[in-house]
Amino acid sequence: MDTGTHVLMGVALGSLASLDPAIAHDPLLSQAVLIGALAGSQVPDIDTILKLRNNAKYIRNHRGVTHSIPAVIVWPLLIVGVMIAVYPDTDWLRVWLWTFAAVAFHVFVDIFNAYGTQALRPFTKKWIALGVIHTFDPIIFALHLLGIGGLFLGLHPGYTFFALYVLVAAYYALRFRQQANIKRLVRTAVDGVAEIITVPTWRPREWHLAISTDDEFYVARVKRGRLFILDRFQKRPLPDHPVMNAAKRDENVAAFLSFSPVYRWEMNEYDDYYEVRFTDLRYRSKGYYPFVAVVQLDRNLCIVSSYTGWIFSEGRLRKKLELAPN
Repeated sequence: MDTGTHVLMGVALGSLASLDPAIAHDPLLSQAVLIGALAGSQVPDIDTILKLRNNAKYIRNHRGVTHSIPAVIVWPLLIVGVMIAVYPDTDWLRVWLWTFAAVAFHVFVDIFNAYGTQALRPFTKKWIALGVIHTFDPIIFALHLLGIGGLFLGLHPGYTFFALYVLVAAYYALRFRQQANIKRLVRTAVDGVAEIITVPTWRPREWHLAISTDDEFYVARVKRGRLFILDRFQKRPLPDHPVMNAAKRDENVAAFLSFSPVYRWEMNEYDDYYEVRFTDLRYRSKGYYPFVAVVQLDRNLCIVSSYTGWIFSEGRLRKKLELAPN
């Protein structure tokens, strides 16, 4: 989920903690639990700082180690360890439990969007992405704002957010039902479907799709229950070719290939260099596929320039390549 929603979820968990009488009747403990829940709801995304290094590091590691099983155990211990200096006399077991709940809940809700997480590391590095909730879901965001508004009106924080999360759970169930209906629609319209990747949008009744058959990729959209096929590409395995083999050794390309489950590739030869491009088919915006990896190599197959990330025009991509020599 987006940062704002994670903040609101931290407030929600801190409010739910008031259902525990020991927390509800101890202002200092209640404050410590809320701070722990807020910190826990944010800390797994600390890997965002990797953007300061480069996109390849960020793509390879965002929602990876920091969202893993060991991290879910370690983050609450670190947060509580820091907080002990501020709140030396309180019930640290309860603070740790709610901080742990906030960290675990952050990782849990992130698996429901199309980006997903590597939540089962170290057992597997597989990306878990259920594709039913957009990174920013206006309904979930609005429900949390409604709950916080209830607190200002004097409603009981625990019961308010308990009722709110019953509604949120029902909304998730509805989204899974929508996803199942979409997959049935696709299997009816397209022969030989092997895989359907659903990418929700912030609009509740509009979804983007990447569909795989044995021989083709389809890019589609579902809007108000109707399926629209937007693009269709032949599947081509990566060739055992010197240029492609050299391109795959590039850091940006390797990061892209480790993350993207469905993509197409192009290999072009120019007067004095080669260019290899990989395009993620899950994300289509106004006829353009913005998530790419591109590498340029000289005639000796040495990498001259490369880039991976989100780019929304060819001109902008060319500037990135000019500014990013290997």
